[in-house]
Amino acid sequence: MGLGAIDLNLLVALEALLEEKNVTHAGVRLSTSQSAMSGSLARLRRHFNDELLVRVGREYELTPLAERLLPVVQASLHKAEEALSLTKHFDPARSRQRFSVVMSDYVMMVFVEPLLRVIAEEAPGVRIDFHPIVHGQIETETHLRCHDLMIVPLGYQLPGVSETVMHDRFVCMLAPDNPRLVDGRITLRDLAEMPHAACAIGQLTPADRQLETLGITPKVQVSTPGFNVLPFLVGGTDLVSLVPERLARRYESFAGCAVVPTPFPDVPLVEAMYWHHNRHSDPAHRWLRETVRKVGAALGESSAEEIAATDDSHEEHAFPELTVAS
Repeated sequence: MGLGAIDLNLLVALEALLEEKNVTHAGVRLSTSQSAMSGSLARLRRHFNDELLVRVGREYELTPLAERLLPVVQASLHKAEEALSLTKHFDPARSRQRFSVVMSDYVMMVFVEPLLRVIAEEAPGVRIDFHPIVHGQIETETHLRCHDLMIVPLGYQLPGVSETVMHDRFVCMLAPDNPRLVDGRITLRDLAEMPHAACAIGQLTPADRQLETLGITPKVQVSTPGFNVLPFLVGGTDLVSLVPERLARRYESFAGCAVVPTPFPDVPLVEAMYWHHNRHSDPAHRWLRETVRKVGAALGESSAEEIAATDDSHEEHAFPELTVAS
């Protein structure tokens, strides 16, 4: 059958249906009604003479033919989008593009400000919606397709394309008058015996894995879903917390905490940006990635202490439109 004999828009519907395995979700993704998606599914079933989606309990599963179709359809649409994008042009100075970016509270604290400064200068009409990491969804291809970028620690098994953008290391934060703090340091034994304020993010942090390697199980007295609150829990208490240094330096004086090296070799924290392969050739997305890459490189050239000093030297900032979406 020639291409002229079938509505090629059905390929878009087919990809959404096979990836979502749900008519309603596929409709939401394509901004169309459930009845319209049901109609597309009926046409596709007639064309392939196959059910494609079959109900098993309360869920749908792909038929064997649908399993074979999915990668072929994905590759075909990717090539079509790549071909169409070659004629597109993106002018950041005039664009009103709206991007969606997922990142942790830690990355929001240390990365968003310099990112928005660059965008304010190069693309004042661009808008970015920042979303928090949603554990349990982040590692799915569907979730990756819903956002332009995810900036998360290396180690997540995301199905898209990735590139490292920022490096940091872990340090200890504790009250400056904590009796275990001697000459600006604490010992490994101290770290094993002290009560901890810890970040519970659904998986072990690199610092947690290092403690596990050393045979230390932290005595976690309080946990939070992110790093940003930890400095305020540590000040004035006997707690200790392992946090990324760039974040620690920003809060050091404000939260009344001491920032000291870990009593073991430096534990690196590597943040990477991930994106779906379907966006790889889009000019607007290429500009966004290059902007993120540029900001990450600038951070790499500045020490955490220099960043903290910069924070103390200015009070007001002019940002482009910014939303933090829940």
